[in-house]
Amino acid sequence: MAIREIVLMGDPVLRAEAEPVTVFDDGLRRLVRDMFETMYHAEGIGLAAPQIGVSTRVVVVDLRRDEGDDVQDHRIALVNPVVTWSSEDTYRQSEGCLSIPELEEVVRRPVSVVVEGQDPDGNDVVVEADDLYGRALQHEIDHVNGILFIDRVTPLKRRLLLKKWRKLLAEEP
Repeated sequence: MAIREIVLMGDPVLRAEAEPVTVFDDGLRRLVRDMFETMYHAEGIGLAAPQIGVSTRVVVVDLRRDEGDDVQDHRIALVNPVVTWSSEDTYRQSEGCLSIPELEEVVRRPVSVVVEGQDPDGNDVVVEADDLYGRALQHEIDHVNGILFIDRVTPLKRRLLLKKWRKLLAEEP
């Protein structure tokens, strides 16, 4: 396993539609392990392959939380994920992104989704997710479609976020 470098907004890989996975082999499983390790190292809850410079349709999410006796286990790796259904009910919540550090904004998304794809061994998977789990899956699936969370806010908020991003980049040593 290896911690990979997370690419930042401005890298063209983040704006390209990622390629579907057609080969389910040890290389894919190694990529998934590296993605989990990279995500944990960055203290994130989700990561898409384009965020580590790999233009392929793979996402990982882990929302494991220990809430006393109630351990919620929402850890998943999905290959070729697609949202096949989303609720009409939506809610607004703040989102951030490992590829756009230090920026957050409120984004409206469906409360519940159904996602279909495969696991790293090629087995079909159907996931019903809501609340934060559904939001995280939607966010990561956006990444494999070349969409960033800043694309889901108003034009004014997007301009303000981009201005703040340019300022943050200018302050880097």
